[in-house]
Amino acid sequence: GDYIMNRIFSASSASPLRFGRFFLACGLLMLLSEVWKQACLTFVLNHGSYEWRYFPFHLCSIPMYILPFLPYTKSPLLRNTFLSFLMTFGLLGGIAVFADTSGLHYPLRALTFHSYAWHVLLIVVGILAAAARYSEMPGSLPGFRDYAGAVVFYLLCCAAAASINQICGRFGTINMFYINPDYPMEQIVFSDLVPWLGNLTVIFLYIGMTVFGAGILFLMWRVLLPRAAAILSGTVRPV
Repeated sequence: GDYIMNRIFSASSASPLRFGRFFLACGLLMLLSEVWKQACLTFVLNHGSYEWRYFPFHLCSIPMYILPFLPYTKSPLLRNTFLSFLMTFGLLGGIAVFADTSGLHYPLRALTFHSYAWHVLLIVVGILAAAARYSEMPGSLPGFRDYAGAVVFYLLCCAAAASINQICGRFGTINMFYINPDYPMEQIVFSDLVPWLGNLTVIFLYIGMTVFGAGILFLMWRVLLPRAAAILSGTVRPV
């Protein structure tokens, strides 16, 4: 474990530019693969009719919109917000889906592979976002202001998702971020709470627990980053 962290963070401190290129490549790859996915869903599986429930604006979709612009983001505040989002909420989106993989499966095996690969890539990007954050501000831990920025950005995405749900709901079934009150909560565990708490209450609980889960990952990075720094300085030996 420490050896892997050592390799990742030593590479990041040696060449932060390399991470910018990696983020750009990942963003373009995700965008192109999403276009391919939407084409397959529309023209192969649905015979030319678009299904709005596949519109690409879920938590796991947001990194696709961030990554192409991240290398060119000059504002320290905005850049730290994006990196903090990727290493918390983005990472959470990549990990949490494996608690229930039913949503990753499609009639086409290529689409199923794409879904699994997408979420694995989210995990990789989340880890490397933390590495990039370390390389740009060595010795400086992600602060609670960084986490707060990520939370605000997540809530803005929730607001955007709610708007998309209301605007596009007239065209078909759409439930971006799984927070459309017109449809029962679908997420595992939370769906079981609907009969007890009501759908709208569970939606807000889901949003709150997502923020809480991202906070756990944020605290994890505050522990791991000093560990990585200690390994690189030679004060702690990797195991």
